[in-house]
Amino acid sequence: MKSSEIRQAFLDFFRGKMHQIVPSAPMVVKNDPTLMFTNAGMNQFKDIFLGNSPVKHPRIANTQKCLRVSGKHNDLEEVGHDTYHHTMFEMLGNWSFGDYFKEEAIDWAWEFLVDVLKIDRDNLYVTVFEGSPDEGIDMDKEAFEYWKKHLPESRILMGSKKDNFWEMGESGPCGPCSEVHVDIRNADERKNVSGDKMVNTGHPQVIEIWNLVFIQYNRKANGQLEQLPAQHVDTGMGFERLSMVIQSKQSNYDTDIFQPIIGEISKMCGFDYGKDKKRDIAMRVIADHLRTVSFSIADGQLPSNVKAGYVIRRILRRAVRYGYTFLNFREPFINKLVDVLSTEMGKFFPELISQKELIIKVIHEEEASFLRTLETGIKMLDGMINTAKKEHKNIISGKDAFILYDTFGFPIDLTELILRENNLTVDMDGFKSEMAQQKDRSRSDAAVETFDWQEILKIAEVEFVGYDHFEADIRIARMRTIKTKGKEQYHLVFDKTPFYAESGGQVGDIGTIEADGEVIKIENTIKENNLTIHLVDKLPANPRTKFLAKVNLEKRVSIANNHSATHLLHHALREILGTHVEQKGSLVNSENLRFDFAHFQKMTDEEIRSVEILVNQMIRQNIPLDEHRNMSMDSAVNMGAMALFGEKYGDSVRVIRFGESVELCGGTHVPSTGQIGFIKIISEGAISAGIRRIEAITGVKAEEFLYAQIDSIKEVKQILGNPANILQGASKLVEENANLRKEIEGMMKEKVHALKATLKSSVESKNGVNIIAKKIEISNPEAVKDLAFQLKNEVENLFLVLGSASDGKAMLTIMVDEKLIESHKLNASNIVREAAKEIQGGGGGQPFYATAGGKNPAGLDAAIKKAIRSLE
Repeated sequence: MKSSEIRQAFLDFFRGKMHQIVPSAPMVVKNDPTLMFTNAGMNQFKDIFLGNSPVKHPRIANTQKCLRVSGKHNDLEEVGHDTYHHTMFEMLGNWSFGDYFKEEAIDWAWEFLVDVLKIDRDNLYVTVFEGSPDEGIDMDKEAFEYWKKHLPESRILMGSKKDNFWEMGESGPCGPCSEVHVDIRNADERKNVSGDKMVNTGHPQVIEIWNLVFIQYNRKANGQLEQLPAQHVDTGMGFERLSMVIQSKQSNYDTDIFQPIIGEISKMCGFDYGKDKKRDIAMRVIADHLRTVSFSIADGQLPSNVKAGYVIRRILRRAVRYGYTFLNFREPFINKLVDVLSTEMGKFFPELISQKELIIKVIHEEEASFLRTLETGIKMLDGMINTAKKEHKNIISGKDAFILYDTFGFPIDLTELILRENNLTVDMDGFKSEMAQQKDRSRSDAAVETFDWQEILKIAEVEFVGYDHFEADIRIARMRTIKTKGKEQYHLVFDKTPFYAESGGQVGDIGTIEADGEVIKIENTIKENNLTIHLVDKLPANPRTKFLAKVNLEKRVSIANNHSATHLLHHALREILGTHVEQKGSLVNSENLRFDFAHFQKMTDEEIRSVEILVNQMIRQNIPLDEHRNMSMDSAVNMGAMALFGEKYGDSVRVIRFGESVELCGGTHVPSTGQIGFIKIISEGAISAGIRRIEAITGVKAEEFLYAQIDSIKEVKQILGNPANILQGASKLVEENANLRKEIEGMMKEKVHALKATLKSSVESKNGVNIIAKKIEISNPEAVKDLAFQLKNEVENLFLVLGSASDGKAMLTIMVDEKLIESHKLNASNIVREAAKEIQGGGGGQPFYATAGGKNPAGLDAAIKKAIRSLE
């Protein structure tokens, strides 16, 4: 079976078991502060497990794009080196939310693997949780009994808590699990060593393919377990591993998922796959990382230096480094593989096709940049190697290697490789120590201690009333304490709220809750696991009373102005630049708006002005808000609403329409465009390949900006003497300034010429060296430099020291003839650094010419004498 047929067979099987087939969530997680990437199929259903979202479909199945590169699930270092680890992978899964449980999950897993896919039952092994006396949890006897219907007891193995007890995190839903393992070794190997001895030993041909998780407990912050009111099933099967088994391969990379990409890499570099271990690893790494980076960009996450973007950049650079080191790629090459990937996977993941041009451009720019970094790092490392050899050392310090790694992105394994070629090593203990210190700093900066929720009022979900009301009578449903850097704060969840939670680029509302004369400030509103959480610095005296919640109206109105303006801006950009323009990010707060969009060249001043004019026209038309809540996705698309790649939409959506601007959006907006007042674009620039950023202001902020510009013009006009035409006045001043500069330059040349003659007449000869050492009254650095080079050309074997002072500062200039550098071992840069200490300054330059500045003009005589002493 082809991999595409295997995927479809899985979905068809569970559709036949009455499961709702849902699309993959984006691989890049948004609006969840606890997670950067989707690392398991269950992530998009986390709110259901936590009880924060109602169950719409009790049975669900899908294939989910996942990424594992950090934290608990970190497969990065194994990727490419073994046969079955990946950064980006697909996870086939089926879920039950309070519906079926262990028996059905086990029966259907067996049916699909053995009856549908025809995997030899004699090659299958399963594990069940052996229990944990420390936790007071018994062995999972239910799962054991259900597996006995399909397998002899000898192939049902006991698993430890590490392998067979699944937990979402340090707290939250958890439960025992059963893993399905398959033995794909040849008959002789299976005969010599039984498969049950190889399960969970890391053997590349005895691997886990499916994990059936039975969620029946909740782990509290203090570590205690409590039974959940409803039991759930969460299964995950590695699509790449399953394809390897079905296609009778010994490596995931030998399946039709990866071979087209590897074949293209082989063709591009000229090396055959399967002939050299290191080159094979490099090709596998590149094939894997290509998928990760391409899907991430398609989902809206561009490489950058922060958070998720930094992870993607590191993965891409890792692929570039492997190509550079082992496949001799010296020019960008990974971007050329995107065509193959989109051809192979674009049918099931259409975002690879629609976003292909952007993916190619972004990867190309990142590759080109890092290849330059590699060259810089290699030059720096060459300098370290030369120094080490001169000093007869055979080791480079861990600190130097860490600076290369941390500051310049130069991989440590490449450092080790180059050093080995030069018979040197790196102090890895020192490197690891520097790395650990950095991680400790980052961990302490980010450390948040979260305590259990205290439930005050039981609610099904939080009702948001903020579209229609700025105030509401509310009750606190839950509260908990958090500690960040030792500071204690509190999270409050209300039964209903007028506060908009930070999401979709819009910042969270602030405001107050009031009761019995007590006022509590809401510092921020965030969304976590589908809960609207209000951040406060103190808890109310009586959390069980009724409160009046008030949104800060001034901030909310300004935010709404800017958010609605982004919709009008998006529409105007598509009108002026073309329909290729797509939103790639936004930030909306009360001060300004930031809008990122796909466009492949700098906007001209005329284009920016045209966009501004069009948006302001729509504002003056005072177009009323046409809002549609709880609309089906199909109806929204038919209405013309644009869905953004990288966003996860539910069964029902909210549509915001202002005339021809129609978008899916959950944010707050103006009742009509006239409220925005006016928009002014204040900047436009590139943030990545093919991505531009506009920053703009509206309303009062736009007024303040224009008034400031007008005031500046008035001040300029006064400085120019209030001319009738300010442009003519400015032009006249520039012309006069240019003429004066020419006159000054002419006078300075005459002064330099006269001074040169005086200095030449003061030459003192000593041991074949012609010395000129004087204080002069020229403070212009360019004029002094010109004078020094003229004297060098006219006086043989010159050793020149000039000192000057201006505005309380001292300047020192030293010129040394090239012949003296060799014969007398002189270096102007070293001499000026020492002499500059007398003027309380510093400097440097080249061996033949160097300068220094200082704050002590009184020390010039001493500095000049000190410079001359270098001849002794």
